[in-house]
Amino acid sequence: MLAHIPFPILPAPPSWFPGHMLQFQRNLPHLLTRTDVVLELRDARLPLTSINRKFEGALQTWRRERGAIPTPPPANDAGPSALPMTPRATGSGLVCERIVVFNKRDLVPEWGIKPFERAMAAKYPDQRVFFASWNKTRDIKALNELLVGVAKHNPHAPEMNVLVVGMPNVGKSTLLNALRNIGIAGREQFFVRSRSVPSAANSVGTAHWGTSWITRAISTRLKLSIDPLVYAWDTPGVMLPFLGNGDSGAERGVKLALIAGIKEGLYDIDALASYLLYRLNVLDPVSPAYLQILPPGTQPLTDVYEFLDLLAKRLGMLRRGGIRDTARAAVWFVQWWRGEGGLAAAASPRAAARGWGFDFQWDLADPPDSDPSAGAVAPPDATGAGSEKSQERHDEAVIQAQMEACIDRFERGIDEEEVGGANVSKTQEKKKVRQDLLARRKAKADRKWAKKVAGV
Repeated sequence: MLAHIPFPILPAPPSWFPGHMLQFQRNLPHLLTRTDVVLELRDARLPLTSINRKFEGALQTWRRERGAIPTPPPANDAGPSALPMTPRATGSGLVCERIVVFNKRDLVPEWGIKPFERAMAAKYPDQRVFFASWNKTRDIKALNELLVGVAKHNPHAPEMNVLVVGMPNVGKSTLLNALRNIGIAGREQFFVRSRSVPSAANSVGTAHWGTSWITRAISTRLKLSIDPLVYAWDTPGVMLPFLGNGDSGAERGVKLALIAGIKEGLYDIDALASYLLYRLNVLDPVSPAYLQILPPGTQPLTDVYEFLDLLAKRLGMLRRGGIRDTARAAVWFVQWWRGEGGLAAAASPRAAARGWGFDFQWDLADPPDSDPSAGAVAPPDATGAGSEKSQERHDEAVIQAQMEACIDRFERGIDEEEVGGANVSKTQEKKKVRQDLLARRKAKADRKWAKKVAGV
């Protein structure tokens, strides 16, 4: 077992906020006036890091204008995703739902999903949480039923409009096409496809990037259901304009690059491999998931170059002269984790004692911050053996408390960055100074003009 796991040296985060993202961000308030349901997609592997705080202001204004009243989540052991999907009450009578969908459910440990749903319901009562994998038909059907259920509870509305938002490469277009295929079946689906509704990927301006397509413009409306009528818009993925200064910003950038949320090529592959090695060690310092791809008998490693050298040897990746190609091995390592390796990490029996994914980290030898009186409790499946139902619920409560403490720390950190200006780049600071200067000049000119008109 690794006794000490050093935090890797990470590069400063790059700036990546192309014009189509800025344009959509400016158009968002207007789009929301025609929106009944906001479907926000996040990556289940980074449930906190993939939050885009730039949406929050517009979404809160939308809720206020529609008279939405947040209601506390009902106590239900089945978790929020299993609750009846009825719309929340609004003072105006308009539909105003925010559903947060976490994609790639199969790449996170199943034991943490229910505690996470409850933790999110406790911290964000105005949001519904739904976990899914786009390759699972049952998940797409359940999400379709959720949307159709909201529409059926509002029969007075002739149609329901869904706006799909999220960071880049979280699977928005893939989700919409899957929802349409489920919601509009048989000959009617063929009729809609051929005459009125193109696919999400083809109905908007797109650009090829690596192994995926980037949506660059808002799509035409896609019909998801005929009775009741449900339409949806696909939108461009929007990155944060600046990921932040210091260690927190550097780590945020590397995390997003690992899930391909940042344009390929902006990060050195060794930095991604180094952080990935660190995180897999943290989750399971005894038998990290990467041991299965190294030569048999290898012990856990903390030196990324030693690790990549062994991996290149195992994979037979050689350059001219018989030199091991560690750069190629680093690329393979990251790609492995995005698929098969993510499944292996999610199946680790020891991870529950250390954390859940890359955004939640704890040590169950210590009580959570939010509950000082809580004692250490063995996490579910930590020993690989089944537990009694009551003990399992108690374990889930402990995990939930740990998750709520992590969410609190995340929110405090973001608030501190905003107050201290750590989330604003030097370029943005210069731009704001110039905008303030121009505003003062305009105000001064307006005052002079007003005096001249008044004859003063």
